Amino acid sequence: MKYRVYIDGAARGNPGPGGIGVVIYEERCEQPVRQVKSFLGITTNNQAEYLALIRALEELGEMAVKEVEIFSDSQLLIRQLEGEYQVRDEKLLPLYEKALKMANNLPGVSFHFINREKNKKADKLANSGIDDA
Repeated sequence: MKYRVYIDGAARGNPGPGGIGVVIYEERCEQPVRQVKSFLGITTNNQAEYLALIRALEELGEMAVKEVEIFSDSQLLIRQLEGEYQVRDEKLLPLYEKALKMANNLPGVSFHFINREKNKKADKLANSGIDDA
């Protein structure tokens, strides 16, 4: 079965209090099969985006997912994962490497950049994660 995953990371102040949101759908379902939100502590927006991806990949690993499309409104994240942009931030590099290694363990993973309007549920969860702290 194929899955769609929407991820978002948020940081208020950049760096500042951060949170993540992850929404996982089965391919043909409109209701999420899993939703995750979490407070991260003090982080940057880009770190939060990577931590959201890592959390999504952890969730997918628990679910034994074989094929997934991952959607994010972070152009930097998607372009770095696709190899279009280099990772120049030393603090992002270990997160990038971990995420890439985890993604490579999924046989059918693809990454897609979407506009913020199409990522409202994950964004709301990420901000709720900050608010819950």
